Amino acid sequence: MSDSTLHDHDETVDDVVDVEIFEADDSVEPEIESAFDRPGRWYIVHTFAGHEKKVISALQNIIKSRELSEQIYEIYLPEEDVTEFKSGKKVTVSKRMFPSYLLVRCEPDPEIFYVIGSTPGVTGFVGAEKTRPTALTRREVDNIIRPVVEGIEQPQVKRRTPTHEFEINDTVQIKSGPFATFSGHVAEINDDQMKVKVLVDIFGRETPVELDFTQITKL
Repeated sequence: MSDSTLHDHDETVDDVVDVEIFEADDSVEPEIESAFDRPGRWYIVHTFAGHEKKVISALQNIIKSRELSEQIYEIYLPEEDVTEFKSGKKVTVSKRMFPSYLLVRCEPDPEIFYVIGSTPGVTGFVGAEKTRPTALTRREVDNIIRPVVEGIEQPQVKRRTPTHEFEINDTVQIKSGPFATFSGHVAEINDDQMKVKVLVDIFGRETPVELDFTQITKL
């Protein structure tokens, strides 16, 4: 093989190597889109039982009428598909992941907290202080709102069973709601929905009352 031919061969190999290196360097890791990175911060809002959608509608009207779309960005109702048997058939229905709770993404502004907290049907924020609710962490947001990788939703992180101190037959006192200050005994505990049934003595009869974990305290 002549020197010129060998020289031409080396250039060809170099060109191929250069192209391959360029193509390898051009590859990038898939971009992960997390709801946590959107403007504002995420907060948990507690509502009256069964009033989640009414609160969403009322809050959307307030945002529109007061032009607060640049302070209150998003309202999210966590739901999940659940398989049930109805009339002997398997059906998939959408159910609330956390009954009586909503996620709201907004600016961490006391005036905005007041607007949200005073919306009809809202009982308050989940947080250390009423005037300064605790924002959710990235992990907490990603556990509820699944991150997206290149347009494909990732599998939802399995929810942990909420921990609590209640046991069947415990004596508890009701802290809020129409039966506030009443005491009774725990008859049922629903970990998935974070609710209990308490037998309360009303007019001389034991009456089962369904309550959130947050509405009772152990005596």
